[in-house]
Amino acid sequence: MPRNITILIISLLFIQNSYARYYAPKDSAAQYYTVENIPLPEGLIAETGAIGFMPDGRFIACFHRGEIMTYNLKTKKWKLFAEGMHDPLGILVVNNREILIMQRPELTRIRDTDGDGVADDYETVTDDFGLSGNYHEFAFGPVADKQGNLYIALNLASNGAGIRKEIRGTYDSLSRPGRMYSCVPYRGWIMKLTKDGKLHPFAVGFRSPNSLGFDAKGRLFVSDNQGDWLGTSKLFHVEEGKFYGHPAGLIWKEDFPRVVPIKLPVSKLDSMRTKESIQFPHGYFANSPTQPIWDNTNGKFGPFAGQMIVGDMDHKYVMRILVEEVGGALQGACIPMNFGSKMRIGNNRLVFAPDGSLWVGQNDHGWAGSRGIQHISWKGKTHLDIMAMNLTKTGFDLTFTLPLSEEAAIDLANYKFKRYYYEYHQAYGSKQFDVQDIPVKAVKLSADRKKVSIELADMKAGYVYELRTGDLKTNDDKYLFNNLICYTLNKLLE
Repeated sequence: MPRNITILIISLLFIQNSYARYYAPKDSAAQYYTVENIPLPEGLIAETGAIGFMPDGRFIACFHRGEIMTYNLKTKKWKLFAEGMHDPLGILVVNNREILIMQRPELTRIRDTDGDGVADDYETVTDDFGLSGNYHEFAFGPVADKQGNLYIALNLASNGAGIRKEIRGTYDSLSRPGRMYSCVPYRGWIMKLTKDGKLHPFAVGFRSPNSLGFDAKGRLFVSDNQGDWLGTSKLFHVEEGKFYGHPAGLIWKEDFPRVVPIKLPVSKLDSMRTKESIQFPHGYFANSPTQPIWDNTNGKFGPFAGQMIVGDMDHKYVMRILVEEVGGALQGACIPMNFGSKMRIGNNRLVFAPDGSLWVGQNDHGWAGSRGIQHISWKGKTHLDIMAMNLTKTGFDLTFTLPLSEEAAIDLANYKFKRYYYEYHQAYGSKQFDVQDIPVKAVKLSADRKKVSIELADMKAGYVYELRTGDLKTNDDKYLFNNLICYTLNKLLE
């Protein structure tokens, strides 16, 4: 081979190796997860309102136009189970022949009594709540606690449209002033249906609680969407008798005085409310959070078993929730959980299948989003991610799924913190107030290289602490690709 050609080949190989070393794509979610689009029946408007699995393995889905359909995973065939629902936005599977559906006017029990795969019996479980005919009066749930009680969530009405002449329930105009209102019982409430069939008011203060769910410890969580009295979207740990911030529904509280709720001083309302466990920074994190579910797969979906995840309408990911108890209340962090570029937006409903895969129902009915159903499975390889973010007296401990490269882990430049707060006020949404970069004073890596202890220059309650990480990686060059995490710091450690 001529000398000049040999030199050219060596030069090209050097350039190629240098490019691979410095410019090759870093780790991506697509290496760890498979995302599949589920084919849907021709002509179906796939605005997914609720999804679940029956004990025999059939997938079941409700769609916004009223259809309820089952899908056989082996034959890949859809079958109409029921129809005629009005905005079905929640499902609870009872057994292979029976489901509960939360539709706009009622909670409905639907049965297939003869076992032919088609429902033939429809029964009202409860409709003991008000309806004014306002377009925004959606209803969500049900979810069941360990004692068999059911919980549903009721949206407020919007001043973007009026009410109808014929309503259900007692009319009260006291909360009509303002952007969102509750002119019939119990809009803006979480309701509890006890086993005796009676519906009870459980907790108040919600605007648009697009679904609710229990975590592995039996704690009830409710997501709520940014709007008036919600500076950004939030996730609440909900307990009986408490008020969670939106005042419109307070008029249905037995001991509430006959005053227009929004006329109360903001400081008074602020002192009454129970704060959220998680704030989702608006715009780049979550604009419209949806259903919270917990990973009950025992490791079949990766290393995050027992953690809670929440969907979002506007982003191509779901969010993992990392909560801890501080000062007697839950607070903690949220982090995107990416599955790759094939993931769509509009991720309205989530459910884990018996095989540990995640099924996602998408919706664009009145929201930013897309239509359809996607199936996500883990490939069995563990990627580098943050498992936990725990508050310390001087900063935070980050726990990772894999041991870190020591050089990367102890580099202070790989941890960029800032903090800010969202104002609690009547206006729609909130900008970020008092935005400050918070210097990192020191980092310490544990002996197993899985935990990084970060000391910050300043810690202050009442702020979201946002962390953007740099090129954290393992010794075998697995990179952290979920590099944004936000911690809602309501209380400091004493």
